[in-house]
Amino acid sequence: MKNTQVKNMKNDNLAAIGIGAMIVFIALILVAAVAAAVIIQTAEKLQQNAQSTGDDTTDEMSGKVQVLNVFVSDADDFEVYFRLAAGSDDTEDVDILFQIFCDDGGGGMDRISGDFSDSNIDPLSDGANPVTRVESGVGYRTTIEGDDGAGADCGPNALFTNNVKATLYLHVVGGGTTYDVLKVNDDSPGAVVV
Repeated sequence: MKNTQVKNMKNDNLAAIGIGAMIVFIALILVAAVAAAVIIQTAEKLQQNAQSTGDDTTDEMSGKVQVLNVFVSDADDFEVYFRLAAGSDDTEDVDILFQIFCDDGGGGMDRISGDFSDSNIDPLSDGANPVTRVESGVGYRTTIEGDDGAGADCGPNALFTNNVKATLYLHVVGGGTTYDVLKVNDDSPGAVVV
């Protein structure tokens, strides 16, 4: 009889070890599940941030104007040939802004600004029909005033006379900015601005 009692006690110890192992196993599964949830949540947040950054970069890079060429229109104005950058969305003329900065010849700085709705935008393929919406993949020309009539003059004649350069900035609302340096070596109409 003594042997039977010892054997039963031994079986009870084995059962306790099994229950302890099961508790540890369940605890490990719970810890792994929590860790997996944290990793998945972090990966999802990183993916959302990357997508947002990518979308912002795409908008900024594709919403941009490319300057094809600039000519002297008259003593005060430039004729700008341009198109939207590849992949750009169609853009309204009021959403394309320009700024011209130049030395006024006396050590000061003149600034002219406006938007493309201030003058006609003509498609290069059909200059007879001005548009108010610029489409991607199409070349256009428009006239930009270099003299605001209020004392600021960055027009071709002023640049040529003062032998200074101007910087033309073209901004697309919600997109990118393009700039070009304007140097007038000849202020006669039709002359190429370098």
